[in-house]
Order: sequence, then structure tokens, then C-alpha cells
Amino acid sequence: MEEELKRLGQEAETELNQVADEAELEPYRVKYLGRKGMLSTVMRQLGQVPKEDRPRLGQRANEIKRHVEELFDIKTAELTAGSAIQLQQEDLSLPGRILPTGKLHPVTQVMEEICGIFEGMGFAVAEGPDVELDYYNFAALNIPEHHPARDMHDTFYVSDSILLRTHTSPMQARIMENLDPPLRYIAPGKVYRCDSDITHTPMFHQVEGFLVDHKVSFADLKGVLTSFTQRMFKDDIALRFRPSFFPFTEPSAEVDIACVICGGSGCRVCKRTGWLEILGAGLIDPEVMKMVGYDPDTYSGFAFGLGVERIAMLKYGIDDIRLFYENDLRFLEQF
Repeated sequence: MEEELKRLGQEAETELNQVADEAELEPYRVKYLGRKGMLSTVMRQLGQVPKEDRPRLGQRANEIKRHVEELFDIKTAELTAGSAIQLQQEDLSLPGRILPTGKLHPVTQVMEEICGIFEGMGFAVAEGPDVELDYYNFAALNIPEHHPARDMHDTFYVSDSILLRTHTSPMQARIMENLDPPLRYIAPGKVYRCDSDITHTPMFHQVEGFLVDHKVSFADLKGVLTSFTQRMFKDDIALRFRPSFFPFTEPSAEVDIACVICGGSGCRVCKRTGWLEILGAGLIDPEVMKMVGYDPDTYSGFAFGLGVERIAMLKYGIDDIRLFYENDLRFLEQF
């Protein structure tokens, strides 16, 4: 048994010296050091030797096995280090993949630009719920039940008193009933109406703005909107105010700019008029002031509302609003 252990140790050492790469290490380990390897097999035969020789032979077997394991660990370290050096010398990496970078949606870009312009003029930003009470969406804005103006809004009703807001103007009533003048706010957000064609979608974005203080006049409104329009489009763009009607402003006006396509000479986009409507505005109706507890003899103000998609279409020369929501990367990547 002792001679067999000695011979097996020498054989294992000789064969280990012949191992040339990492691929040969595992077969060698299994052959000599594995659970069913040659050294383990010999050690299991110790039970067959005389009882008095077992301690000495067992110790000798463990010494030989430990010696082979140490030599195996050294060999493994040598071959592994060699492979690591080789890997460092070789560039095995693939060229890096260039991932597409995300960009803000064009409607978001225009929304941020609009808000930035008004914030620069001292307006604070307020946001409110998309699901609104009928009271704030209509009644508090001087649009009582059965008022003809409600037909302009094609409303999505959740119940008799709850709806998806048709404009962001409810924020005007919400803010005014909780704060005292002077006030200067814009309210950007999503709004909803039952309408869908090349210039309308069931959901779109709007920015409502209002200012309340002492002795606010229509001239103040014209000054703010003229400054906004010139910053949004270009300094020399022509602007006009046309008399109109809105239940919560009096007097009211619709604001047009010279057609950005033809420069005001007349084309298909502006229907040969040379003008394009961009927003509605007016002085806040005294009845709205009374509704929120303001004295219309003490305070006055103006309000305006504009569609973000409308501004984006004019700014970028887009003729179909549905392009904003079709998720066509060929379109979106242009912005």
C-alpha cells in the first residue's frame, strides 16, 4: 500500500508538469483529486490493511494528497495568470453600440417654451386636476347650466357633476377663491373634448393665464400678449385683436398673427386671409369676480387661453395635429 501511494504521488506530479493550458486542469483534477479520483480510491482501501498500519498509511496518504493539491493550486495560478496577461494584450471587446438618445416631445418643448416666456414676465405656474367638478369648469366661470356656451365644449362627463376638464380655466376660479390679489398665474395642462379631425384631438394641451390687480386694463392685456407673441415667433410679426365672445371675459377678443406660412400675403393655410388665430382673451367678467368674492369695483383683471398644439403647428409649419400622437419616429426625430 505504501509503495502504491508513493508511485501514485510521483505519477500525479509528473502528469501535472505536462499540463500546458487551463483546459487540461479540470480533467486532471477529476482524475487525481476528485471524489472518485485515483488518490481517493486508494485512500478508501485503507480499511483493508492491517489495523496497526492504518494510522501510518492514512497519514502518508493525506500528506501525498495535500502535496498534489498544493502543486495543483500553483499550476492553476500560473496558467490563470498567463491567460490574464494574454487577455490584457488582446482587445477582445466589440465596438460600442450607440444607443438612441431620448428627446422631449415637440408638444412638451413648446409647452416649456410658452411657460418660460410667461414666467419671465412674472407669472407663477399652477397645476390642477384633469377630472374636474362641473362647478369650477363651468358655473364659476359664468357658464351656468343650459348656457349656450356649453355647446362649444363637447364635454366628457363622468357623472352629472364630474367631468374631464374642457379647458384649464378652472384653475383661475380655484386660485382666485383661495388667494387675494394681486395675482399673476398661468395654468398649463391637458384638456379633453369630444372632437377629432386634422386640427382637433380628444385630448390636447392648453395654457390658461390670468392677472388680477387694481386698475388692470385691456392695454395691459395687449401688452402681455404682444410681448409673448413676439418672443414665441419673431419680433416683427404682425398681430391683431378681433372682438369675440367668451362667457368669463368682457370685453373679449381673439388674437391673430400674420400667417407664418405666407407672411400675410394669403395662402391655403390661412384661407387666403393672411391671418391665423392663436388664442382667445379678454378682461375678466365682473360676474366671475363676484363668484370668487372679489369686489369688481376694486379689482379688475384679464385672462387668456391658448392651445399648445396650435402654437406648435404654427411654429413648425405642421398641417395635421394627429402627427403629434402617432408616435412616428420619422416625425418626432425632426424636433
